Amino acid sequence: MTTPTGLDPGAIAIGLAGGLALFLFGMEQMTEALRAAAGGRLKAMLQRMTANRLMGLVAGALATALIQSSSVTTVLVVGFVSAGLMNLRQSIGVILGANIGTTITAQIIAFKIYHYGLAILAVGFLMQLVARRETVRNWGGALLGLGLVFYGMQLMSDAVDPLRQWPPFLEWMRRLEYPGWGILVGAVVTAIVQSSSAMTGMVIVLASQGLISLETGIGLVFGANIGTCVTALLSAAGRPREAVQAAWVHVLFNVGGAMLWVFFIPQFADAMRGLTHWLDPVAGADPGWLVARQIANAHTCFNVINALLFIGFTGPLARLVQWLVPQRQPAIGAPMYLDDMYLNDPEVALDQVRRELVRLAGNVGHMLDRALVVVIQGDSRDIEELSRVDDDIDQLHAAIIEYLGRLSRTKLSKSQSNRLYAFIAIANYLENCGDVIDENLLDIARKRLRRRVRVSPSTQAVLRPLHRRVREAFTQVQRGLADADLAASRSAADSKSEVYRLADQAASHLAQRLVADEPNRLDAFRTESDIIEHMKRINTLTRRIARLLIEIDQPTDHASSP
Repeated sequence: MTTPTGLDPGAIAIGLAGGLALFLFGMEQMTEALRAAAGGRLKAMLQRMTANRLMGLVAGALATALIQSSSVTTVLVVGFVSAGLMNLRQSIGVILGANIGTTITAQIIAFKIYHYGLAILAVGFLMQLVARRETVRNWGGALLGLGLVFYGMQLMSDAVDPLRQWPPFLEWMRRLEYPGWGILVGAVVTAIVQSSSAMTGMVIVLASQGLISLETGIGLVFGANIGTCVTALLSAAGRPREAVQAAWVHVLFNVGGAMLWVFFIPQFADAMRGLTHWLDPVAGADPGWLVARQIANAHTCFNVINALLFIGFTGPLARLVQWLVPQRQPAIGAPMYLDDMYLNDPEVALDQVRRELVRLAGNVGHMLDRALVVVIQGDSRDIEELSRVDDDIDQLHAAIIEYLGRLSRTKLSKSQSNRLYAFIAIANYLENCGDVIDENLLDIARKRLRRRVRVSPSTQAVLRPLHRRVREAFTQVQRGLADADLAASRSAADSKSEVYRLADQAASHLAQRLVADEPNRLDAFRTESDIIEHMKRINTLTRRIARLLIEIDQPTDHASSP
């Protein structure tokens, strides 16, 4: 196949590849900066607006339009579902809305403004260079990323411009007007570059140069919606079940939506011509850019109409996804909520760590519930059974600390760093509580069995109120950890005087019992005294956890600063 004079295939390939690389890098830069600028407000908005499916749809669209990444929105949603803050049915509305939000990129680049890419890039760089406030620097980073997106578009447009004079390429483009070919090419290219926004950007570039028709562009965009499902499924591999379920929602929506429209592309194209003319009657001054605008409008309308169609079937869709991807219950000592996918969003990662700390505290609480009975009455089987719970605690504690260590190497705000170090301390204190029960109280139980020591009923009667009060304080810490209940945390932090009063009463009783005429009275005294001291030690650790919870849960200004 010959090429016309002046057509340099190497230069075209380099221009397309370089432009695409800048486009993708700019999208990533813009997303990271916008996410940092939004801070916790994005998470708060999603939590507030998901009470019903329509509001969830709007929330997903707004969040994704703001940060220009449906994957970030999906990660937030997966975090909410796994934390029990949102069910799968509610999350479907947000995921459908995220598909709408991603079309904003196409709408922006379909206006002939990417010639200003370098100017926007320069303004963004200047803002990052001179601004003192972190928020302003983040917005500067977003502009810098947008400038890179526009400049990448310009490079791709310049690269394909010579192809307008090459008949074989034009003939190949005409073949794509057959819907099946257009959808196939769009899906394959999107799966390769792993970005539907990049594929849509390339389609708009081709349209702006007059290289493809509206019908061809619509087929390619439909294919891009299918191709992005490959990225979703690949990124969900090995992830939490909620992430896999979200990926399948994405697949069913995109593939199902494309199949609904594939036989009506000509009619859909006519509707987009009419809509674009109605929105902007003078848009036809440049035929190429008119088609680009029509493709962008088709991309938006495709996702909006499909979302409105699917939103009425969130219940059946949720049941189908749960059947395709059933939940699995992990081992007690294995983490349920920690995953590398959350490390890119520290706010979500910290929420997931807190959920694991709730599980860790639950295991410690289970040990504490049975500790006194096992120590004073349990047999060797009871002792070993309770000791195995501490093995699960140690395993989960190690997973939490290792995860927090990796999270500490990411970019964190001051507030996030404070929470991270508080969570490390809380995890250590909880693990210490388990060790006090396993290494101290259960060791006392083993000695009791070896020495045939019997704890008298009267001593059991004074130890039970002490154990009950220690357990109550720990229960309040569990509530503070699970629900950010400041009143419960403060109550636990103030438990010392009551615990020590009960401990002193028990110690006084033991002193009076020293003169009792019973076998092994001295061994019994040591056993009972040690129980009191270790109960006080558990309460000390409980109060330390409570004070940390008060520090991180007190209402403060959450402005992010490094």
